Amino acid sequence: MKLETNLIAPYGGELIELMVAEESKRELTDYANRLPFVQLTERAVCDLEMLATGAFSPLRTFMNRADNERVTAEMRLADKRIFPIPVSLPVERFDGLRLDADIALRNTHNELLAVLTVEEIYEWSREDFAANVLGTADLRHPLVSEIEHWGKFNISGNLRVINLPKHFDFQHLRFSPQQTRRKLIEFGNENVVAFQTRNPIHRAHEEITRRAAEKTGATLLLHPVVGLTKPGDVDYLTRVRTYTALVENHYQSHDVLLGLVPLAMRMAGAREALWHAIIRRNYGANQFIVGRDHASPGTDSHGKPFYQPDAARRLVEQYAAEIGVQPISFDEMVFLPEENRYEEISKIDKNAKTFALSGSQIREDFLYQGKPLPEWFTRPETAEILAESYPPRHKQGFCLWLTGLSGAGKSTTAEILTVLLMERGRRVTVLDGDVVRTHLSKGLGFSREDRDANVTRIGFVAAEIVRHGGAVICAAVSPYRATRSEVRQMVGGENFIEIFVDTPLEECERRDTKGMYAKARRGEIKEFTGISDVYETPENAEIVLETTAVSSLENAEKIVQYLIEKGFLR
Repeated sequence: MKLETNLIAPYGGELIELMVAEESKRELTDYANRLPFVQLTERAVCDLEMLATGAFSPLRTFMNRADNERVTAEMRLADKRIFPIPVSLPVERFDGLRLDADIALRNTHNELLAVLTVEEIYEWSREDFAANVLGTADLRHPLVSEIEHWGKFNISGNLRVINLPKHFDFQHLRFSPQQTRRKLIEFGNENVVAFQTRNPIHRAHEEITRRAAEKTGATLLLHPVVGLTKPGDVDYLTRVRTYTALVENHYQSHDVLLGLVPLAMRMAGAREALWHAIIRRNYGANQFIVGRDHASPGTDSHGKPFYQPDAARRLVEQYAAEIGVQPISFDEMVFLPEENRYEEISKIDKNAKTFALSGSQIREDFLYQGKPLPEWFTRPETAEILAESYPPRHKQGFCLWLTGLSGAGKSTTAEILTVLLMERGRRVTVLDGDVVRTHLSKGLGFSREDRDANVTRIGFVAAEIVRHGGAVICAAVSPYRATRSEVRQMVGGENFIEIFVDTPLEECERRDTKGMYAKARRGEIKEFTGISDVYETPENAEIVLETTAVSSLENAEKIVQYLIEKGFLR
């Protein structure tokens, strides 16, 4: 699509939009309403919107096998253009799917979004995706645990988008790539530097964005992600309120454009940084600020960073000429209190007095204790908004997830723990796996799929309780690490406490008053955890309870002490 502007061309030389013409919408909608449909996940809906508006140019649809395999292995499309992240549409069921047939694409509210002509149905490899795209198989990586539940087949074909997803918030900040490019033209600068963010902007970030823009006299495109980010991140509604306050009060309005990106992040480190640069090229930027720990989910299950700090900058630099985006990076910014300014740590005397706060210090020493963030660190407007959205730790919700074999003592511990927490003023919800099966999961069996469904349903309810500030105790066998990890992501790692009730199988069998283990031994119960199906022991549980020599009351008190140490209880 040729724009009537001289702004730098989008990646690939054209801005591909996939929306059908208004005059064709009604006819196509009537047709689509008679078609079988695939219900898209929240991630797929984000991807569809990015495809539809040209943000993923030169992609024209969800990737086919050739593109998907080459991007996974080499970061290039089949036509050899750089594209580092696979954008695919996984499915599990084949109801109504057949080659050369049309299917409708709908969101979780059953709203019609698009029609796809199925030209390919192909199997993909979770192992290759984890190894090549994410660089890890560690289940603490949010996408590693998520892809375990993606369908094992991808579909691709011609895509016709009828309706974009509906957004009722911040409509004045939601600009398509074409709209963004037109707005940037009005600033009159040839150079546009984009800043990707999924966190609140503090004073150090302000300094980085200003210096980046001043370096070439560029317009600043402040471009926060409002799709999926890392579970546990500050929610986008809170973040956008802070961005708006900063732009209105602390940036020069004639030098900055604030716009939102409905992107679903993969948290893939350097590869994702390169992807972000390509996306911003489509929005009109020719410079891109690359963070020191760009698109990283933090540390793995062993406490080590998933990605090296400078890897993102190096990769974007390597392909800068090819994608037409120049990376801009800075060393860590620290505050010099004696000079009342920020500076890169590499440019100051090693004996100079400096102030800096880590993410954990922000949470643990200030927000969770109800203390205001210092003005040298963040603007008062930002501090006030964060304080409203993030109450002190003792007023936050938390999930205690008790996992272990049947008969390990999970329910007994949960019962005692409930009383101890209520004694200390916390209202508690208990979600017992067996009780949930009677109501929420009635009809599910004991296959791996049904067990996962039961656990994720418990996790969904728990996440909602935690989100609203409640305390929830979940007692479920939950035998599989990947599913427990997925629940951790649902709830948010900061407020999820995995408790392994470590009781030997022999002791669980001895305690078995219902005779379930005996039936499993005789083959009367299939796929029984510990007998005919595996129990995957937690590798990094926050708490491990021993039950043969320690009473349930002592174990419950151990958990209470942990909650006090972490600030969840006074």
